[in-house]
Amino acid sequence: MHSSDNPPFLAKLPEHESTYRRLRDMVLFGDMAPGQKVTIQGITRALEAGMTPVREAIRRLTAEGALELHENRRVSVPRLTPSQLEEIAFARLALEPRLARGAVARMQPADIDRLAQIDREIDAAIADVDVHRYLAGNFRFHFALYELADAPILLSLTQSLWLRFGPSLRVVIESEASIGPDRHRDAVAAMRQNDARALSEAIEADIAQGMERVRAELGA
Repeated sequence: MHSSDNPPFLAKLPEHESTYRRLRDMVLFGDMAPGQKVTIQGITRALEAGMTPVREAIRRLTAEGALELHENRRVSVPRLTPSQLEEIAFARLALEPRLARGAVARMQPADIDRLAQIDREIDAAIADVDVHRYLAGNFRFHFALYELADAPILLSLTQSLWLRFGPSLRVVIESEASIGPDRHRDAVAAMRQNDARALSEAIEADIAQGMERVRAELGA
């Protein structure tokens, strides 16, 4: 278990918020494997943070369903069941294409250029078979797009779904020793054409592709 490098902006946040975001990213990008129990002290050391902000971060992530609290001061990322995966798939396919369509009307050329640059960084991570960089870049791409929709409730719901799904995706990628392609290039092309429908379809296909990989791993 390790903590990812901290972006400079985290240093400007209150300690409890920066600690939450760093622990969230450890869960989101699979640094804590599903079912692996770790001690609160171990998390504190990995984050180089105080016990109080770590406990608060664990409390928040437990409330979001991203962590489970066990006896003996241990926590773990829950293992996904096939039925939970289907619920997540249903919700993501309802929310994320809607956010993508909403982003189109507010999108500026600079936003598209930024998303295209993130996609190039993802392609480099795929070529290097760098799973952590890929997962972090994939999250940045989707949420940089979704934030443009200016729909904070839908955005928050979507983030909670990613927290439940992300760790299992990393397990699948590492077990297959292959990251595989995505549909981001199609998404960027749709953005440049100002085509909300095509963008929605690209996002749907991207979600379905990731879900199918995890579904096969779970035997769902």
